[in-house]
Amino acid sequence: MSPIPRRSLLKAAAVAGAAAQFSRALGSRDAAAAPRAESAGDDPVILDWLEDGGLGAAPGSTVGVPWPKGVHRDDQTFALSDADGRAVPVQSWPLAYWPDGSLKWTAHAVSSGTGKLTLTTGAPAAPQKKVTVDRRGATIDISTGVITARIGRSGATLVKSVTRGPTEIARNGRLVLLRQPESEDGDQTTVRTERFDGAIDEVTVEQAGPVRAVVRVDGKHRKGHRSWLPFSIRLYFYAGADSFRMVHTVTYDGQQEPGRASGDFIRGIGVRFTVPLRDESYDRHIRLGGEGTGMLREAVKGITGLRRDPGTSVQAAQFAGEKLPDPATWDQRVTTRLQYIPEWGDYTLSQLSADGFALRKRTKKGYGWIGAGGGRRASGFGYVGGVGGGLSFGLRDFWEKHPAQLDIRDAHTDAAEVTLWLWSPEAQPMDLRFYHDGMGQDTFPEQLEGLNITYEDYEPEFGTPYGIARTSELLFWANESTPSAEKLAQQVEAVRILPQLAAPPKQLIGAKVFGPGLFSAPDRSTPAKAKIEDHLDFLFTYYKDQVEMRRWYGFWDYGDIMHTYDTVRHQWRYDVGGYAWDNSELSPDLWLWYAYLRSGRADIFRFAEAMTRHTGEVDVYHLGKWAGLGTRHGVQHWADSAKQQRIANTTYRRYYYFLTADERVGDLMHANVDSDETFLVLDPIRKIRTEPYTPDRHALSIGFGTDWSGLVSAWLTEWERRGPKWEKAKARVLSTMETIAAQPNGFVQGTGLYDLDTGKFAIAEEPVVGVSHLSAVFGLNELCAELIDLVDMPAFDEAYYDYCRYFNATKAEQAARYGSNFGSLILFQGHSRLDAYAAVQTGDDKLADRAWDKFYRSDGYQESAPWKTEKVTGPTALVAGSEATWVSTNDTALYGLAAIENLALLGHRMP
Repeated sequence: MSPIPRRSLLKAAAVAGAAAQFSRALGSRDAAAAPRAESAGDDPVILDWLEDGGLGAAPGSTVGVPWPKGVHRDDQTFALSDADGRAVPVQSWPLAYWPDGSLKWTAHAVSSGTGKLTLTTGAPAAPQKKVTVDRRGATIDISTGVITARIGRSGATLVKSVTRGPTEIARNGRLVLLRQPESEDGDQTTVRTERFDGAIDEVTVEQAGPVRAVVRVDGKHRKGHRSWLPFSIRLYFYAGADSFRMVHTVTYDGQQEPGRASGDFIRGIGVRFTVPLRDESYDRHIRLGGEGTGMLREAVKGITGLRRDPGTSVQAAQFAGEKLPDPATWDQRVTTRLQYIPEWGDYTLSQLSADGFALRKRTKKGYGWIGAGGGRRASGFGYVGGVGGGLSFGLRDFWEKHPAQLDIRDAHTDAAEVTLWLWSPEAQPMDLRFYHDGMGQDTFPEQLEGLNITYEDYEPEFGTPYGIARTSELLFWANESTPSAEKLAQQVEAVRILPQLAAPPKQLIGAKVFGPGLFSAPDRSTPAKAKIEDHLDFLFTYYKDQVEMRRWYGFWDYGDIMHTYDTVRHQWRYDVGGYAWDNSELSPDLWLWYAYLRSGRADIFRFAEAMTRHTGEVDVYHLGKWAGLGTRHGVQHWADSAKQQRIANTTYRRYYYFLTADERVGDLMHANVDSDETFLVLDPIRKIRTEPYTPDRHALSIGFGTDWSGLVSAWLTEWERRGPKWEKAKARVLSTMETIAAQPNGFVQGTGLYDLDTGKFAIAEEPVVGVSHLSAVFGLNELCAELIDLVDMPAFDEAYYDYCRYFNATKAEQAARYGSNFGSLILFQGHSRLDAYAAVQTGDDKLADRAWDKFYRSDGYQESAPWKTEKVTGPTALVAGSEATWVSTNDTALYGLAAIENLALLGHRMP
């Protein structure tokens, strides 16, 4: 996947031709003609931190800020100041543009700040210590003004060295992969492990300062002639920081054949650094994070707790990590026997589950380990170094994405080795094999029968993990000496919750992005509104609590939630076909992001962030013939044979990208621009098709709902970002809108024959009614609201309004309009938001009344529901906790979206 060059994003007007060109292409809906939003214009924007404490020990933070149409030209500059009016250095760049060329989203990077910051137009202040990038030599050298990192251009070493002033703090930063050719059920007696090292293929400087620099390193893990497990690493540096951030992505391209023990079983995935040590062993220190800000604080050669006392002040200094006085000044009964005190060179902290970590240490390789403590949930933080400098390191979501591990080796020598294991080598090997043998489902009819009992859409060889990915985040600090306890605690907190600057809900709502008018601030001004707000709070809290109770954690699982509850077993249906992992079914991602956009709540943001990281990586293929498609909900995230556009939907990634400017999510969105080509590879209705079928690139059957909503989201995002393929993407947006609108029954036609070369749907000769209850529940309403606001195309507007008018209409009304009714439909409560949207757009009071009627009195969650949980304990449940047997994720997502959008659109019309 090619990164979107910054130059492409910075010269929108030149690339586009001129703002007038957009006006001519799109009609009169330009920003110059549009009134400015009262709640979000060119007034100062007050940015704040999601959590208290500001930036803390983190290297920096980047925030996305939206702007109403026409407020800022594409060359607008921005300034930042703190609560006392002092200038704060900031680096700004555009993330997206309105069709007229004005700024829609901007990103702003800071490397300092504790309280609220004010963003205004103006000249940015330059940092006292700038980030600089030197590309002239064999390495790419990046200086923050405090530390300098030398990035390798080839070979196995990603980070050649990290220095602070004249002192080298770390070197030889590289990737490590351990492969075990046999799983535990093999018949071998000796486990054989192969080591692969990360090998660089390409290095790209994506940003070069002055506040923020980003370097991307792509390659594969290699041993001998074999290369596999592609990686994409981004290194982030901020002005004046003594630390840097790493975003680490691996894509699985191994083979594990179900029913066989041989294959590519990963035994460990790690990031490793060498840390030079120059101090005496009693002045070398180990720090490993326990629970909260808890810390193991030891020296390689400890002089506390001995039979002889070197002196209280000496012991206290060692515990504090300070340089000890000359041993000649100690009690000589200690000094003369220092050689008999063991040096502890090796430490390991392993977190093999969400509920337990263990710490152990040994003197050196070949000698026995001793236990050094343990607990429930380690922070994922460590440090090794001396009074002359050392390296702090941390792995975010350490216990949530278990099995993880931190290793320190050879700290008694002149160079320690630190490894952050994203997959612990002490865990069972990574087993991604499909979970059953097919049970005789060899034909499509048999597979449909299986679907009818377990809700699993099985097909041989489709339950493959080939092409799925996972992204992890790591932090590193180059310390000039062993940090104080307070500094260590700050570093731990940065690892656990990476500080995030955020734009306020007022700006997010007032800029009219993400479906103009579809979300508004929480409102408890009336009892009816307060009750809905209570219900929304209840649902979010319930799922947050269920993640903890049900332990929805793990390297491949964290971030997802379950689909349906088994009321008899008092357990989510984790092992029943399509009822298990949700994989974005009916848009819980969208519900969570809308809940955040209107409230600004940090807990909702973090929940949605984890889901975005998961669903965009694990549930979607990034390599192979299905690249660009996602997998329907199932027992394993990759198990179901329904590989669909609706799961890879760019809609679910856009929010996190625009709120944080996260480049990895930007990669995922850009990769989807050509995902319409996947319809040549896989026929989505192959199991029910009765006639012979050969894919025709000029006549592919694509649905106007679940398929097109995913495609148009990718195209729209590429267009507004001005990515490398934005002109093609823009043409696809406009041509598909036009040809959907031109169908005899518009959206109600259901599907069309799509031409991959022209980007148009063929106009059907006969009207057809092809409505599905799924068409609008994967982001269609939210995308159409954006498109209708952006593009002046009355025929498209009317086609979509008509779909909104008639989905929840009576069968007689449907038949009167289209010649036949829509058949058996469900999900009326979720579709009430379509009524609300069309009511506002057309001024139809009948639709407004029907929106609330369907919301309150159709399917989904009713006011008569318990709206509370019940306690469950053993022996009914595995662990004590709570359940709400009436809750399902489909209903939750649709209720959440309908409630939020109906309140925003028709809160004043509530019955």
